[in-house]
Amino acid sequence: MSPAGTALHADARAVLRSWTAPDPAQEELRRDYLAHLDRHADGVWRSCRPGHLTASTAIVDPEGRGMVLTLHRRIGLWLQVGGHCEPADGTLAATALREATEESGIPGLRLLPSPVRLDRHRVPCGGGSWHLDVQYAAIAPAGAPLTRVAEESDDLGWFPVDALPEPSDDACRALAAAASAAVRGTVPSGG
Repeated sequence: MSPAGTALHADARAVLRSWTAPDPAQEELRRDYLAHLDRHADGVWRSCRPGHLTASTAIVDPEGRGMVLTLHRRIGLWLQVGGHCEPADGTLAATALREATEESGIPGLRLLPSPVRLDRHRVPCGGGSWHLDVQYAAIAPAGAPLTRVAEESDDLGWFPVDALPEPSDDACRALAAAASAAVRGTVPSGG
């Protein structure tokens, strides 16, 4: 494995080891992700066919009330932005921030330092695989306009966290709630 791959794998392990899961189901996923990394030296790369880590981001406004969603072309759902790790990323947080910036076109996103939740879901990658998604929250500058629709997206928009568009899924709604709570915890009262 390349030095970049080794560093990203080590970062993923460190992030998951230090992350405090909010409930027993998230703790079980955290342990499963670590076991996956123990079994697969390439567990952060798309080429790992049993499954691979990905990083996604709930982009929220400074008050934690609005969230950016993309209408995923292949899946047909409104979802958070995110995707696969790339060799230049170096860390899961770098993957999450790169994907969020690329897919939304919003400069100056501020990524919260720790993931807000985990989600494992089946995807068609390589004929069928699992995404072991490490989900972050990022705060967009106030009034940030959306300027891009990524190749894998049919649309992009801001939506109220408590009224996400349909079709979406339970995992996206859970991420929206977790990201909103995390961001509201970082915003001073009145501000």
